[in-house]
Amino acid sequence: MSGMTDTEALGEGVVVDALLREAAADQAGALWRLTGAERQLDANVVRLRPEASVAEHVEPDLDVLVLGIAGRGTLRCGGVAHPLEPGVLRLVPHGAARGVAAGPEGVVYLTVHRRRPGMAIRPRP
Repeated sequence: MSGMTDTEALGEGVVVDALLREAAADQAGALWRLTGAERQLDANVVRLRPEASVAEHVEPDLDVLVLGIAGRGTLRCGGVAHPLEPGVLRLVPHGAARGVAAGPEGVVYLTVHRRRPGMAIRPRP
């Protein structure tokens, strides 16, 4: 790492407590995203409002790590409901149906996966 500053060596980041404090109370969706053209990962801090959900869907190409940060919710993966709460880390394998439902106080979670490949035309199944 010779010639790199501490910031360059450590890369981009966020102080999650500050992010949550500074976000508007009704702000939902991605509160933060990893950026940078040369990155190999995508990461998002996502907030769902109370009782909101992300519909079940299938990601055919990417495994995703999901880490609960604040609030409570449910992560459905492959038809099984798992608690999504602070400190809970789950691997969602590619090809598995997944969805998230927030509890009564909402839920905040981090997703991390390999950077999405560019758009490609796939043959019909």
